[in-house]
Amino acid sequence: MTGRDLLPIPIRDMSFSLTDHNGQPFAPSQWLGRPTMVFFGFTFCPDVCPTTLNDISDWLADLGPEADRLNVALISVDPARDTPAILAEYLSNFDPRIVGLTGRLSELEKAAADFRAIFEKLPRDGGYTMNHTAGVFLFAAEGQFTSIIDFHEDRRFAIPKIRHILT
Repeated sequence: MTGRDLLPIPIRDMSFSLTDHNGQPFAPSQWLGRPTMVFFGFTFCPDVCPTTLNDISDWLADLGPEADRLNVALISVDPARDTPAILAEYLSNFDPRIVGLTGRLSELEKAAADFRAIFEKLPRDGGYTMNHTAGVFLFAAEGQFTSIIDFHEDRRFAIPKIRHILT
């Protein structure tokens, strides 16, 4: 395995099919032509997901009108609980430009593989939680992966990384 095998594949080569939080079909090709930010998460997440979505909302506000040029998506890793309606309700707490995506487990597994992300269901307190990749993936308008904003990264580096995909 080479280092290139660890990087997300270009958006144009992604082939998963999901449903957005408005119940509409979604394919990755819809992202082409605009810079894209993608985060994997789930609505029952106690800390990392809401923190990251708040950060994304703040970054979009900091970018001002430039942010309107971005595709921004949360891909759910919990299809059993995250229906389009649940995603819509959850995302109403964050910037309205963030689109929620969900679908069949097999399609979410394809999406994760394309991004080189991971997720797994873990038993917890009589129920379960989800372990998942927590970075925000950044892609240029033509679909090439450019960078990731790691959950533990100093937030002052996020805006310059996002501005880079907007150029």
